[in-house]
Amino acid sequence: MIPKLKLIPAAGLAFALASMPALGQTPDLNQEQEIASIKKQMDAMRSLYEQQIQALETRIQTLEKQKTVEKSPSQPAVLAARPQGLGREFQIGLSVSTAAGGSSENNEVLSNLQRGEHDPNKNGFTLQSGELFLGGSVSPDFDAQANIIFKIDAEGETLVELEEMFFVTRTLPYGFQVKGGQYFTEFGRANAMHLHQWDFVDQPVILSRLFGPDGLRSQGVRVSWLPRLPWYSEFFLGAQNAKGETAVSFLGNAGEEIAGFTLGDRQSRNLSDLLYAARWLNGFDVSDRLSVNLGFSGLYGPNATGSDTKTYVVGGDLYAKWQPESTQRGFPFVAFHAEALYRNYEAGDPARIRLDDWGAFGQVIYGFSPGLASGLRLDFAGSDGNDPTDPFRDTRWRLSPNLTWFPTEFTKVRLQYNRDWAQFLPNDSADTIWLQFQFSLGSHFAHTF
Repeated sequence: MIPKLKLIPAAGLAFALASMPALGQTPDLNQEQEIASIKKQMDAMRSLYEQQIQALETRIQTLEKQKTVEKSPSQPAVLAARPQGLGREFQIGLSVSTAAGGSSENNEVLSNLQRGEHDPNKNGFTLQSGELFLGGSVSPDFDAQANIIFKIDAEGETLVELEEMFFVTRTLPYGFQVKGGQYFTEFGRANAMHLHQWDFVDQPVILSRLFGPDGLRSQGVRVSWLPRLPWYSEFFLGAQNAKGETAVSFLGNAGEEIAGFTLGDRQSRNLSDLLYAARWLNGFDVSDRLSVNLGFSGLYGPNATGSDTKTYVVGGDLYAKWQPESTQRGFPFVAFHAEALYRNYEAGDPARIRLDDWGAFGQVIYGFSPGLASGLRLDFAGSDGNDPTDPFRDTRWRLSPNLTWFPTEFTKVRLQYNRDWAQFLPNDSADTIWLQFQFSLGSHFAHTF
């Protein structure tokens, strides 16, 4: 390929000569001046093309030296979540999500139905999020990224939030990888997803209840291991700070309440007061058309209702996607996603009681035509000894059908209807409809399969 590239100067030279006016058509210049001018242009073009060819040759040599990671045919595209940029590439992108709609309930009740921080939670218009993404390769050994969120609260105040900022290694041996900084805890599939990746307008009910409006995220470090097995299998183990508004099932924020217990200002005293997370993710190609991911996750950490109280959370998740051999822009397809979670929460000091909470959601997305997809999600959340007046521990059901149109790769329009059944509601049920519009500028790292 490189010898052929060296023909480019000759081709460019021929084009330059052909485009030059004939000598006889320039009576104001003598022939020697004309020839000298042409030679000067030829030398400049030759120098420019030689520099370009040298840059291409250097680039090819660099790429040939890059280490490649083996990937068996049975591994799903989960590995694409690891950024694959080379050198010092830098990416910047902006994703904006807005929604408009209304409910059969007023704003006060609606805010308890829509508990997610990015959920539209008032009648009228909502700027769900403006997400600024920054990322790239710091060196051949690790990448880094940051996600900065801009939003407007119910009072109209503009808020800026650092959602994620972390590094992740690329070249550790034996399938190991280290991630550190502020990041979403890898529990299940949905918790680590950003708003523009969601298949629905709002957050699943059980995630809002157990992980809070912002999802479970904090500062820490995690190690993952990808062993050599006949199928894709990856293990995650991490430790993060357990305090703050993004760790509501753990130390949370002092003064908040859970089931009538007020959280104290409990500080981390040693390593046992950190939040520990573990996950085992497996991927299989059932056939050429069907891929499946199966995961198991667990959390352990302190909570602030007592001096030595603990919280445990376990969960399982399943994701499956079917596509025919021939597709157009990725359509048609059918994707199924389900998660189930259980929380054991020790509360009170010195006398303790055990609060059990559980829930699940299941959703199916059918991409039936290029640019068009329909979805249906069913949510459930419950608890033992539930308080019908407590939006955080009553029994909840939600059914959500939607229709999404992708005019382009960078835009999305979604119409969604929610039918909620909740014990705290004045009439036991509520009806809500949302129209969402999203658009993206720039680039992002690849997302998970």
